[in-house]
Amino acid sequence: MAAAATPRVRRMPLWLGWTLALLVAAGFSALGHWQLQRARDKQALLAKTEQVLARRQAGPLSLAGAPDGLDWAAGHGRFTDAPPVLLDNQLREGRAGVRIYRVFQPLQGPPLLVELGWQPLPADRRLPHPPKPVQTEVSGLLMPPPAAGLAGHGAPAAQDGVLLALGLQPQALAGPLHAPGLAPRVLRLDPALPWGYPRDLEVLPNTLPPERHLGYAVQWFGLAIAVLATAALLTFRRRRAARAKIGG
Repeated sequence: MAAAATPRVRRMPLWLGWTLALLVAAGFSALGHWQLQRARDKQALLAKTEQVLARRQAGPLSLAGAPDGLDWAAGHGRFTDAPPVLLDNQLREGRAGVRIYRVFQPLQGPPLLVELGWQPLPADRRLPHPPKPVQTEVSGLLMPPPAAGLAGHGAPAAQDGVLLALGLQPQALAGPLHAPGLAPRVLRLDPALPWGYPRDLEVLPNTLPPERHLGYAVQWFGLAIAVLATAALLTFRRRRAARAKIGG
């Protein structure tokens, strides 16, 4: 009985292989360009922060009504009776904790969230209950709120008289805080003020520095080059095998 013929494996056409390789390489290159842009944006933010902190020329708190930018601001007013907002998942010196925010109503301008500082969370995650500050004058760095992560877009949870939030979105917090017109920017309280909690003016907390984004960009571009190099090598080998077969 004759042996069954071995089925012939059909090779992918060269044009299709190169089309797939170019698409994958283009995708990797797009990710590399995105990481480069992230690095540039963060480097520009750091440079702007250094400039503002070097001058520390105080403007009015009403500047918080502008949606973007960095400004040093100072002014008088009062902290309202709105509950404190605890921003969860905040690391400081390797410890997990929360950043504490309270609503401040300046004499002029919209109410705004003021960051009072950071507090650690114990193992049982018992939330702190920071009292309302009695101070009537604040100063610090006005900036957009910390960027929310993938899980930071949910509604804040009310627990024992405080609001626990995964992301700081003034528009979403205006209702629970009974603060209509809450400013889109927040005030990072001056660490030199002798009240509040441990704090700093780090503008990229819990996020990647520009150098890491640059490193990721190099990796993505490297993968794009590797895909094209592999496609070129396979094409060369395939054509060499075809010539050898014809010559044989």
